[in-house]
Amino acid sequence: MLTPCFHVVRRDEEKGNFMLELITEIDISATPQRVWSVLADFPSYSQWNPFIPAIEGEPIIGSRLKVIIQPPGGKSMTFRPTVLVANPNQELRWLGRLFLPGIFDGEHYFKILELGQDRIRFIQGERFSGILVPLAKSALEGGTQDGFVAMNQALKSRVEK
Repeated sequence: MLTPCFHVVRRDEEKGNFMLELITEIDISATPQRVWSVLADFPSYSQWNPFIPAIEGEPIIGSRLKVIIQPPGGKSMTFRPTVLVANPNQELRWLGRLFLPGIFDGEHYFKILELGQDRIRFIQGERFSGILVPLAKSALEGGTQDGFVAMNQALKSRVEK
């Protein structure tokens, strides 16, 4: 079962920055361990992931990754985020930046919530902040959000097969 995508836009009055958060969810018939084993297996992303076809590095707190994303209908982009959270079977989170903090920051996360025996809810989201967020808003709400949904569906298919 898919639940709708949604987003939140607000202005951080203290810093004068804008924030946009995209959140997507999908229910998957699998254990948290099974989902994590696919999510953390970066070398196999090219075999199943239409949105993030490649990640180099390890899901270890403090490590730097090389992440290539391919939004539907858009150009591929490469980021070098730092892993903030790597809790096996629960959450993977990283932070990427464009140039300096506050210009365009993206905190991307994947959460695995156990719903019952062999059933989880996979949540993929990203909190974008910085002075360039208003300029990127339509692209984020289009191709990026569509990419999240495509990845969620591909993860479900791979895990449930």
